[in-house]
Amino acid sequence: MNLPAPDSFQIVSYPHPALRVPAKALQRVDATLLAVARRMLDLMYDAKGVGLAANQIGLPIRLFVANPSGDPADGEELILINPVLQFPKGSDTAQEGCLSLPGVHADVKRPKKIELSGYDLSGQEVCRKVDGFLARILQHELDHLDGVMFVDRLSEESRAEVEGLLGELESDFRAKQRAGEIESDDDLVASFQPWLDAYTT
Repeated sequence: MNLPAPDSFQIVSYPHPALRVPAKALQRVDATLLAVARRMLDLMYDAKGVGLAANQIGLPIRLFVANPSGDPADGEELILINPVLQFPKGSDTAQEGCLSLPGVHADVKRPKKIELSGYDLSGQEVCRKVDGFLARILQHELDHLDGVMFVDRLSEESRAEVEGLLGELESDFRAKQRAGEIESDDDLVASFQPWLDAYTT
């Protein structure tokens, strides 16, 4: 099966349909998937981000990358497969943004502490307790894998404040589709299937 080269992936913008598709669990890892993870890290760093989920490059598979420092030469680089977050504790509110929602920022309330489980790219199980900024990043990225975006967690008042920016992003995306610069939603969704066939079944 011929799959696109991992280095061809780019970060997709709202309202790309992959951002709303719950990702499927990965069943295998190979050199191509390792290259996809590396590409995700490169894209994240280039965009000055601290986390990126596979949905954000148009792949609804349960994989995300993170580094709370946002610096490839610093901090802790995480690549997680089939992550699970549980046992939330406490509450914390802080501003969030999203590489798929450029220019949109708002305060989001989330649990302050969580427990993380999942697997790294070598198949080793990862289990740890996480708090602070990293806990927020992991929750944000797991939301992406469930087809949820941070704007879905805003109060009605906060959502109203960003509605105009969301509308601008959608108008730009649809204009590019009409111009043929971006495929139709149906074609974008169809492009998921070879990856799902290769890695989630």
